[in-house]
Amino acid sequence: MGTAQDQAHTQKHRPRLACALSLIPGLGQLYNRHWLKGSLFLLFAAAFVVVFYDFLNIGFWGLFTLGTMPRIDDSRVLLGQGMMAVLLLTFALAFYWVNLRDAYKSAEAIRAGASRLTLREGFWHAWDKGFPYILVGPGFFLLVFTVVFPLLFMVGLSFTNYSLHNAPPRALLDWIGFENLKNLFTVPIWRETFVSVFSWTLIWTLVATTLQIALALLLALLVNDKRIKFKRTIRTILILPWAVPAFVTILIFVALFNNEFGAINRDIIYPLFGTNIPWLSDVLWSRFALVIIQVWLGFPFVFALFTGVLQSISSDWYEAADIDGASRFQKLRFITLPHILFATAPLLIMQYAANFNNFNIIYLFNQGGPPVQGQNAGGTDILISWVYKLAFENQQYSMAATISIIIGLIVASIAIFQFRRSRSFKEEGQI
Repeated sequence: MGTAQDQAHTQKHRPRLACALSLIPGLGQLYNRHWLKGSLFLLFAAAFVVVFYDFLNIGFWGLFTLGTMPRIDDSRVLLGQGMMAVLLLTFALAFYWVNLRDAYKSAEAIRAGASRLTLREGFWHAWDKGFPYILVGPGFFLLVFTVVFPLLFMVGLSFTNYSLHNAPPRALLDWIGFENLKNLFTVPIWRETFVSVFSWTLIWTLVATTLQIALALLLALLVNDKRIKFKRTIRTILILPWAVPAFVTILIFVALFNNEFGAINRDIIYPLFGTNIPWLSDVLWSRFALVIIQVWLGFPFVFALFTGVLQSISSDWYEAADIDGASRFQKLRFITLPHILFATAPLLIMQYAANFNNFNIIYLFNQGGPPVQGQNAGGTDILISWVYKLAFENQQYSMAATISIIIGLIVASIAIFQFRRSRSFKEEGQI
């Protein structure tokens, strides 16, 4: 008799009612007679409201107003609290959605006649299902508060008028919308500087990275030739520049390229041509020197990649090509290059992304100089070094944040392109 009553009760169980009751977290689980789960949902929801209500209230007030009393309200702090409130509210909404979904799914299972789990069985079921999330959780939360939060703060800053002449707490910040982005493309000094710096950034990225890849490929092919002896020694020597810290190498090159006492001018250029090249004071020659330094710094890593791939190519391919009468160029084109590019293409793409934001070499060589008339950036500044100068030397914080967003979008596009072309992405779902 009891069994028949339980079956009748089960058939009348209503998933939509359980979901509606879960508008107050935990009540839907209690309706499903999941007493412990419902109590925990209700407890967590109540604790969140009690602990974070005031913080969320002040956070969203500060986010919308950025303060009302100069010298008392600090707009930067209020903006940071507002962004933190946004993150906390996002987590709360995710928790709320899990609560609604759990109540609805559990009610559907009960209605379908699923047997109720004991407390012990329910614990182990939740543990098995949630174990991957437990492992990923700490890293995820660390990523949110160390990467996502600063990015949100930067995005918020780009929509304000934060500058040296309007700095908290002496003054309050105001929301100005897309005014900074508009000024970047309409105000002459900003437009000309941005076009110049962005153009050089693209040229720098393409030329320096392509040359370092081409040099690495050439050296890898030469060293891999069967006629070359002492391969290990030669490979070790060619990889040595990678072992020296980059900043040490750059500082050495700064001394070598010095206009007056540098060894390149003093011992090579002047004895041959009777003149000195203005490596550090002329824009064109400074850019040429930077490309040379980056090729020296970047080729060993790519050389190591190519060497590993070349050694993994089966000799049977080349023997079959010899039987078919293929030339050296045909073997290079149809066997060697496809293997190399297939194995290293994602890493090569990331080399371009890395050089796009290569701040160290630009700043250590000559701080982005020499200066250019009519611009607020140096002749060798790329976008990232220009942002550094705007933020830490000129205190143009909001404009620096705006340009940083543009840089982020470009690099993110390159990263997404690289990821979508990787084998792990293409084979996802096939495992």
